[in-house]
Amino acid sequence: FMIESGASIGYRAVTKRWPGAARAAVDDVSLEVAPGQFVVLLGPSGCGKTTLLKLTNRLYDPDSGQILVDGEDIAAIPAPELRRHIGYVIQQAGLFPHYRVEDNVAIVPRLLGWDRGRVAARVDELLTLAGLPPEQYRRRYPAQLSGGEQQRVGIARALAAEPRMLLMDEPFGALDAITRARLQTELRAIHQRTAQTVIFVTHDIEEAVRLADRIVVMRDGRIVQEDTPLALVMRPADPKVAELVGADDVLRRLSLIEAGSIAAPVPVGAIRPGLPVIDGNEMAREALSLLLETGSDAVVVTGPDGAPGGLLGMEEIRRASVPLPEDART
Repeated sequence: FMIESGASIGYRAVTKRWPGAARAAVDDVSLEVAPGQFVVLLGPSGCGKTTLLKLTNRLYDPDSGQILVDGEDIAAIPAPELRRHIGYVIQQAGLFPHYRVEDNVAIVPRLLGWDRGRVAARVDELLTLAGLPPEQYRRRYPAQLSGGEQQRVGIARALAAEPRMLLMDEPFGALDAITRARLQTELRAIHQRTAQTVIFVTHDIEEAVRLADRIVVMRDGRIVQEDTPLALVMRPADPKVAELVGADDVLRRLSLIEAGSIAAPVPVGAIRPGLPVIDGNEMAREALSLLLETGSDAVVVTGPDGAPGGLLGMEEIRRASVPLPEDART
């Protein structure tokens, strides 16, 4: 399915302070999220990222500042009405245990008055998209599902009413590493097939880099850096951000840099046959492993269309792995 476009979201000097707290939970945050962007809020516990997310769907209201969706102040929209048009996924899937899978997914479309046939078709479409064949999963109860399957149903439910924005609060945090990686890959694929705007909260830099178009690093309620994943790793704003993203750890850096971003462009006719091949979306660390395993002096890096886009050898990997001096990071 494809919605027309994601929503734009604007935060204008947004502040939220809890009574008796020494500092604001969200402190004068201004941020623009473009339609269709996948933005990750990254930072340690207590940095304000979840509070900012909950301000976005009016689970909380700010003490000052504005949040605009498509230019409209959300304070002017009744909270229940706003939430019906926002998909929301939390760490525990939050499924209703006595509802079957199909009924969990259908909740918001039914609230919106969709007819029976449209609801049924949408449920089947979304279960298929989430990798849960409808004929097998439609009639199951949440207790009959694994944790990963429950999160898939949670994502399907969040997408059900074709929301133009999706808010996700550490949705994969409780899952094992293999399931988590698989769902990250599927979520990215789902986002590429839709035009939704996504704001995703995590404290895991590898998850952030795997998913994000842009990463917003928060600390003590404020934004300390906002950039693309690659730029964040290459030029952290300060030593604390550098530590957060592992900027001085060679293998960590290589695990966060896409092979396609550091490959040397080479005309297709100049590429020797028989070289190992890697997708440009794979990380440079995987390219290094392939070089070491095969003994080759280079790997062919393919572009989005699967065609050769360049060559990646030890020299390109060495350059990418050298940390920038601190005075060049800002």
